[in-house]
Amino acid sequence: MTWIAANLWELLQPKRPARTSRQDRFAPPAAEPPPPVATRRTPMRERYDQLVTDMKAQYGLRVRKWRTNSSGCAWEVHYKDGTITRLIESPYPRGPMSCAIFLHEVGHHAIGFGTYRLRCLEEYHAWRWSLETMRELNFNVTTSVENRMHDSLYYAVVKAHRRGLKRLPEELVPFVRPRDRHANASNS
Repeated sequence: MTWIAANLWELLQPKRPARTSRQDRFAPPAAEPPPPVATRRTPMRERYDQLVTDMKAQYGLRVRKWRTNSSGCAWEVHYKDGTITRLIESPYPRGPMSCAIFLHEVGHHAIGFGTYRLRCLEEYHAWRWSLETMRELNFNVTTSVENRMHDSLYYAVVKAHRRGLKRLPEELVPFVRPRDRHANASNS
C-alpha cells in the first residue's frame, strides 16, 4: 500500500514517530547532554566545570538541556514508585551572568520546591541563594547580575499582583518598582 500526501506540507515535513504515552513526553532524556565544547582550557573554565560537577552531585540534578540563551527552568518529576528526578535547563556557566542563572536554577532545588507558598517568594529565595553561593565560592557578582536579579524579581512581583496577590511579602518590597536605569548608567 502506498502513502499519498494530502497536501504539499505533508511532503515537506518529516514523519515523526508517535509517542506512546504522556509519561514519555515528560521523562528525562536517556543521557545528559555534554557541556558545550570550549576552545581553550582556562583556569576560569575549569572552575565553572567544577562548579557544575559539584552542584549536580550535591543536589542530585540532571541537566536536561544546556540553553544558548539567558533563561532557565527547574522542575521535578515524581514517579509512581516514589522516585524523584530533579532536572534543570540553563546556560552553561561561562561568565558571571550565566553562572548566576545556572545557580538560580540549582537554587530552586537547594531551597526545595514548595518551601515557599508564593512563587514570587520562591524566585526571591532562589536568586538570593544564587548570589550568596557565588560570593561564598568567590565567583564575581557583577552589577549586571544584580540588575538581572532585580528585573527578574520586579517581573515576578508584577505577575503576582496581576494574578491577585493581596499582601506582598516584606522581602519583595524593594522590587515593587523597576530599577532606575539612569542612576545605574551614571554610576557605571
